Amino acid sequence: MDAAGPSTLVHQDPNGRANGEAPPNSLVEGYVGMGFTIEMVVKGIKQIGYSDSNALLELLITYKAIGDEAAGNCSTSGLISQSVEDDDDFDFENWDGDDDADGREPNSDDSGHEDFPQEMSEKDNKIKSLVNMGFAEDEANRAITRCGVDASVCVLVDSIYASEAAGNCSYMNQSEYEVTDRGFDSFGVRKKARLMEESKKKMKHYGSGAQGSRSSLDGNHGELMWLPHPMVGFNLPTDRLRSVTRSLPKQASGPPYFYYENMARAPKNVWKEISRSLYDIEPEFVDSRFFCAAARESGYVHNLPIEKRSPLRPLPPKTIFEAFPHYKKWWPTWDHREQLNCFETRVASPKQIKKIECALVRSSNPPPLTVQKYVMDQCREWNLVWVGKNKVAPLEQDEMEYLHGFPRNHTRGVASRKRYKCLGDSFQVDTVGYHLSVLKDMYPNGVNVLSLFTGIGGGEVALHRLGIHMKTVISVEISEDNRRILRGWWDQTQTGTLIEIADVKSLTNDRIASFIGRFGRFDLVIGGLEGEQPALFYHYCRILKAVKSATARM
Repeated sequence: MDAAGPSTLVHQDPNGRANGEAPPNSLVEGYVGMGFTIEMVVKGIKQIGYSDSNALLELLITYKAIGDEAAGNCSTSGLISQSVEDDDDFDFENWDGDDDADGREPNSDDSGHEDFPQEMSEKDNKIKSLVNMGFAEDEANRAITRCGVDASVCVLVDSIYASEAAGNCSYMNQSEYEVTDRGFDSFGVRKKARLMEESKKKMKHYGSGAQGSRSSLDGNHGELMWLPHPMVGFNLPTDRLRSVTRSLPKQASGPPYFYYENMARAPKNVWKEISRSLYDIEPEFVDSRFFCAAARESGYVHNLPIEKRSPLRPLPPKTIFEAFPHYKKWWPTWDHREQLNCFETRVASPKQIKKIECALVRSSNPPPLTVQKYVMDQCREWNLVWVGKNKVAPLEQDEMEYLHGFPRNHTRGVASRKRYKCLGDSFQVDTVGYHLSVLKDMYPNGVNVLSLFTGIGGGEVALHRLGIHMKTVISVEISEDNRRILRGWWDQTQTGTLIEIADVKSLTNDRIASFIGRFGRFDLVIGGLEGEQPALFYHYCRILKAVKSATARM
């Protein structure tokens, strides 16, 4: 037996054999005799090992079912086996991670590609963001390797958590209804399916009781965050019987009222630091799937009353077909999705869409379970919808606006890819509007709002849809595109004063006092952060403290 080389990472399979060791020649010859190419067999063994013959055979059948698509051959005959010329041509472990929006070949030599420095810079920025959130640098690197450099910080955080909770390297999309493998092994054969089932209970509470090496925003260590199941917050519009009461410390009482959003799956010590900095108020965790047809798991720390809330009208659709009934025509019976997943800041590339189409064209109807699983993993990952026979597509920007609760064409005027990013980072308006609805009776003459890092104006749109007049909004937002979108919407719908600030550092305590002297007290300080720049949270706390101090001096 050959010894592992100095750069070989040796993993043990369930039988104690090293996955990296060469398989017996007789085993390879046996699979070749079944009609599989030697390259396919080697690739399958490299991916899952060879201890589970059923799992390996299942994977090889799937390879053969969709093999020709890599060469652009979508023939339905399925009789000619496409030889795998290169071991990485069918890189199922990075099926979606190697594809750019520009359609680059995943295995092309891009050492001189013009986007390479930008990609490396993006990777460095992602690593820096994750480290700032409290993750170790090696964890961040591994997550990016698994999910791809284009994956959002939210996806990378999920990947790190799932890896720890499951005890392996697969990434699971945990929701209240299901746990699916969306990681680098798109086919998730039986061995990983077993691991997923074993880890399902662990994932439901998202690391409950698990010790980690997390550091909070100030560098202290802690464990993973426990999340409620289901994630319904203090109450829902449809749940009038459930009564939740809470008491706030005197110094936290409003006005001014404050409202701060962060992604629910941030590390526990990040949430601990957020709560500690905001008067030890416990976060309210909510999944927007209870308010619309798409998921978005967020936590909100606020001092708003929680009684007498009311939903935005008209009530939004809660399922895909209620929102987009025209998609039902081509929806296959084996796609059981009723709601969409959390929106990403990017969409599937044409190359990825083609891979799905070719996999379906070469399969029977209905397709084999392995192909169904691959297609469904991709559809969940990218929120793809069915637009024709064997044809999927990403949502259009106006459809995402609709599901987020924004008016049609809210983000129009910026580049297409930037529109997706803006929407992926935005508030879900119906969810936020439900929380802010308590302000309507409290401020019949309107409110003054300080809006910090809220993107394309989700909070402002929610207040507008509630019928709450905004007398003055001071908006601090670094993104020029986001500022342009908010300004365009404001000029069309509002009569109050909007002041936009690009640099949060320029909003000094003296300037805050000056604004209060000019416009009156701020009634609401609303902010949000999706993990890209955690240091901005401290600016939020600084500004809130300055607002309270200046208000107390009046």
